[in-house]
Amino acid sequence: MGLSTAERPRAERLLFVRRRSKSGVVILGVGALMVVVYSVVFKLLMAQEVADHSWATAVYWTVTTMSTLGYGDITFTTDLGRLFSMCVLLSGIVYILVLLPFYVIQYVVTPWLDRRRAARTPRRVAPTLRDHVLLVGSDAVTQAFAARAERSQVPAVLILEDIALAGELHDQGRQVVVGPLDSAMTYRSAGAARARLVVSTLSDTANTNVAFTVRQAAAKVPVAVTASKPVSVDVLDLAGADHVLELGQVLGREMASRVLGSTGRFHAIGSFGSTIIAEAAARGTGLVGLTLGEALPLLRSRVRILAIMRKGRLRAMTPDLRITDATVLVLAGQEEDLARYDAQFQSRAVSEDPVVILGGGRVGRAASRALSDEGVPNTIVELEPGRVENSYSVLEGTASYAVVTGDAADQRILRRAGLDSASAVLVTPRDDDLNVYLTLFCRRLRPELQMVSRATYERNVATLYRAGADSVLSYATIGATDLWNRAGLSHRVLVAEGNELFLVPRPAALARRSVRDDEVRRRTGCHIVAVLDEDGTLGYDTESIPSAPGQLLLLGDRHAERRFRETYLGRRRLGRRQGRR
Repeated sequence: MGLSTAERPRAERLLFVRRRSKSGVVILGVGALMVVVYSVVFKLLMAQEVADHSWATAVYWTVTTMSTLGYGDITFTTDLGRLFSMCVLLSGIVYILVLLPFYVIQYVVTPWLDRRRAARTPRRVAPTLRDHVLLVGSDAVTQAFAARAERSQVPAVLILEDIALAGELHDQGRQVVVGPLDSAMTYRSAGAARARLVVSTLSDTANTNVAFTVRQAAAKVPVAVTASKPVSVDVLDLAGADHVLELGQVLGREMASRVLGSTGRFHAIGSFGSTIIAEAAARGTGLVGLTLGEALPLLRSRVRILAIMRKGRLRAMTPDLRITDATVLVLAGQEEDLARYDAQFQSRAVSEDPVVILGGGRVGRAASRALSDEGVPNTIVELEPGRVENSYSVLEGTASYAVVTGDAADQRILRRAGLDSASAVLVTPRDDDLNVYLTLFCRRLRPELQMVSRATYERNVATLYRAGADSVLSYATIGATDLWNRAGLSHRVLVAEGNELFLVPRPAALARRSVRDDEVRRRTGCHIVAVLDEDGTLGYDTESIPSAPGQLLLLGDRHAERRFRETYLGRRRLGRRQGRR
């Protein structure tokens, strides 16, 4: 019968104490035995040299020799005695300089340091803390959320069981609370009743326990959890979760939405109120070959071009910027405006070219489902036979997808999957090393192909871009963005990995400045794309930034956001003080 989460740390402590006691007895016994044996041999050898010494002298000689002190007042004159002295000296070095320090460090010094760290790691938050976000666990998603919260001055508290990890994060400036995750007292101590949101990103079973326990401590606080299996959604709902995020499904749909196709139609990627944010490929439209200054007058609708990207990177919105086949337009407008854009530029006489999906896991199947719903034919390449057919039979007879069984790193398999006629490739495996390999491999086979790759860890995003990916999406960013918006914080829309649309208060220093002023981009890397009107709508045609209180819509990565806040909102010193608290 398994132990509960609360009983496990206590059992581990008892096991540690028993192990320490047993090891201590063994090491001390070995040392005592060595002293006794060496003292007896010392007496026998000295008797052969006609030298009579007391037992106290024998023990004295043994200890001084083993400890390498060796005063030299008692020495052997025969070769056998000197060889024995060397044996005692070498064994003493091993025992006193290796075994004994190991025991002291492992079972005395380290536990003492852990107790000191545990004593200074918080068990509760300040009673005055309100509207904070509780993050249960510490993985890539919660770490990305916590970093974003630090930049935005939103209090975020990590709840952990691991005292050592909590101490490390506390030393880094994170707000942490230590306690059993299945104890309602832990969440009461973390101020769950006053929190804005509780987020848990553990396993499905652990998330079920966390949601159920949080409901004991705070019945009304919103709870958001992640789920790796679709069958867990209903169970998590019953446990009290208000929002269940299936990261694999969400990531698959987001990757599919980045497949811009070959007909020039737009794909919605988010919204701010009634304003839809969309991406559209210039490929296949009459915009290719024009400069931005030539293209803007051609727009017949009120669609606003917020940004232009190539290979996941923003380009300066200058009139002489040339629109190429690799250009991605970031658009904003009402639904009817975007429909007019499609009517003007979409090539309806041309059908969408197929998409090849590498990997038939949850992310790959979700991407295939999203593409099929849009009428885009796609082929899944999966190494494990029967994996996709058995898990994805829900689409049989209705979706335009095919399955090719084989190694995606085999050129013959990719050719059979239709790589030569594909418009894009989605790289969906969990292994980042494999994703880098497949991205580079496909880029060499089809240099003009659109590549959308998945990254499990944010640190591999830049590597995937260098390998040739046009767009990269990571678990951490997708999860953190979804949970951030779920918390009711300043809304964000992920444009591409590392680049987001986000809202900030209007700085007084920018009042009366032109929205198209390039100084902000030069100083911070952020692009001002719109002004948020008082009624919450985005003002696209505003020439200058109003002096009245309000918000700006910016586009940039996390480094650009941090520089903007430090430059125009004065958040550096305050943010550091908050981190220390």
